[in-house]
Amino acid sequence: MSSLVFDTHNFVKKMTMAGMPEAQAEVLASEQANLIENRLATKQDIALLKQDIASLEKNIEMKIDMKIESAKSDLIKWVAGLLIAQAALVAALLKLFAVA
Repeated sequence: MSSLVFDTHNFVKKMTMAGMPEAQAEVLASEQANLIENRLATKQDIALLKQDIASLEKNIEMKIDMKIESAKSDLIKWVAGLLIAQAALVAALLKLFAVA
């Protein structure tokens, strides 16, 4: 994550001017700086995340397309096999009933 600048000195100064004890203002400034450093995402972080998501999306689409193509191929094989079996059954039935 990219670091953001947080002016703790200026923050403590403003808080003490507003009536907060300096020790409390310093602790608050330290915690604020820690939160900003460790928990806040920058525009660059979000842009990188968007790139990662787009890459994963393309990868998933490619895998889904491959699975669909495989399923189509299997379906065509089954339909062709059943069509041949049906034709053989019809021919056998015609031959059987033509003799009788």
